[in-house]
Amino acid sequence: MGKSVLEMAAEIVQSQCSTKNMSTEEVASALQSTFKALQSLQSEEAGGQAAAGAPQEAGRKAEMSPEKSIQKNKIVCLECGQEFRLLSPKHLRSHGLTGREYRQKYGLSLRQPLCARSLSDRRKKAGKERGLPDNLRKAIAKRKKGRKAAAAA
Repeated sequence: MGKSVLEMAAEIVQSQCSTKNMSTEEVASALQSTFKALQSLQSEEAGGQAAAGAPQEAGRKAEMSPEKSIQKNKIVCLECGQEFRLLSPKHLRSHGLTGREYRQKYGLSLRQPLCARSLSDRRKKAGKERGLPDNLRKAIAKRKKGRKAAAAA
């Protein structure tokens, strides 16, 4: 997730200090005014998003299609609106759901990973490097042979 308002304010004031000499009092004053300005911007932004969004349902922050909730570097929980790299079982339990129930509720494929696309791609690449597809092909071929033998009998 993003930086906190305090971290952003500190970075802004730090860059100001690097360009001009400031006393301790000036730094403290600049930090306070920057923090307040960022807080007000953040509250205005949050208020604007809630007003611009569709009517809120019970428990949901904003209406979003399930397909759009899975993005390149984040996944948005459709229950609470929080952003994560992956929807963990622990987080889903906080909403009284399992991964399977969450997927069914929002019409996602049961094989759809509940993580950001970049994380999914990285896992897929690592799996291919380990030779997982070859192992899967062998298991599938073995299963087909078992089915043919059972059908012949």
